[in-house]
Amino acid sequence: MPVYQRLPVRPVPGAMVVKLYHSGDAVRGYVRKVTDPSEDDVIFPGEEMEAESAFRLAASHSEGAIPIYVELVEDVEWDSSWGTLSD
Repeated sequence: MPVYQRLPVRPVPGAMVVKLYHSGDAVRGYVRKVTDPSEDDVIFPGEEMEAESAFRLAASHSEGAIPIYVELVEDVEWDSSWGTLSD
């Protein structure tokens, strides 16, 4: 089961972030890559996708030991079927 981390105040550059939010009755997400603070983060792709698809995309672009962070907004609750979320 994959392990993800909550998005910290200062994420590691190069890490992937899955932002989950409500879209109607569904939870959707998008993925971005954290860059140097002087640059804008890179978003993969710009449209929303199902949570599971967002996690697969983040994993495919992740650089090994660098964490995949999760940002929960709009009162989205973590679903254990996605994996484990640590602080």
